[in-house]
Amino acid sequence: MPRSGFSGSLSGPKVDVTIDMGNPLLNVTVDGFLKIGTVAATRAAAEDAYHAVKKGSISSHDFEHTLKKMCKEGAYWGTVAGVYVGAEYGVERIRGRRDWKNAMIGGAVTGAVISAATSNNKDKILVDAITGGAIATAAEFINYLI
Repeated sequence: MPRSGFSGSLSGPKVDVTIDMGNPLLNVTVDGFLKIGTVAATRAAAEDAYHAVKKGSISSHDFEHTLKKMCKEGAYWGTVAGVYVGAEYGVERIRGRRDWKNAMIGGAVTGAVISAATSNNKDKILVDAITGGAIATAAEFINYLI
């Protein structure tokens, strides 16, 4: 029986900006902040652009709201990424190994720190730490498969 298939790949330009802060931990933390913060700000801009097109107009108030949302989302997600990347790098340096356990510990630390910054509920902080560790571990295992 005849069969057909499709195979291909999509790759975009790789943009890599290096900022030397004089410390490898700071370098990876700032790099994570900038990369993910930019992605979050772009997502917020794209979402608001969609709503503006759907509405058919944009006002200066809408534009100002979009800029504020871009800054807020970029700063929040950039901070989360910076904490995660820095924690994972720090754990790697302390343990002297590069494996999935670094991702798990980094994710747990990030979940706990971000949760503690926004909540005083100890149970929520613990649940967020477990969730962060689980998500980071799953992402690391998926990266091994690819």
